[in-house]
Amino acid sequence: MTRLYGWGPKCQRVEDAVPHGHWETTTLIHAIDCHGSRASMITNGPTNSWVFEGFVDWLLAPALRPGDILVMDNLSSHKTASVLKKIEQTGAEIWFLPPYSPDLNPIEQIFSKIKSHLRRAAVRTERKLYNAIAKAIDAVTAEDCLNCFRNSGYVA
Repeated sequence: MTRLYGWGPKCQRVEDAVPHGHWETTTLIHAIDCHGSRASMITNGPTNSWVFEGFVDWLLAPALRPGDILVMDNLSSHKTASVLKKIEQTGAEIWFLPPYSPDLNPIEQIFSKIKSHLRRAAVRTERKLYNAIAKAIDAVTAEDCLNCFRNSGYVA
């Protein structure tokens, strides 16, 4: 990721070199609660049902406890029967957000902070990207997560 803004002399365009290339999509699947990060997974390419089921099986379901509430958007891979069954078996409740309501999803604010760290890091290799993502996730504090839940209206 590259920076979207920069500082420069007044009334002059800021220029920076960015290598040209056809980059693959790297997707971060991440779950938080009021105390911090719960589970994370990085995958090359977009998220599909198979990828998300793997995330639920190996990382999310073991981290869920009875009584937890899982807030998810309406991505089709979130709604497959096997994903819903695996999450419900943990005793957690699922709340799907209304369409087009990222303001109600606390993870969107965390993703904004993570993307800010990644732009600042300005990495250009896959290995450095993975390391930068790990550092960005580590920079997300429990206080950040709690504030995101408050800002989204879930915590008074």
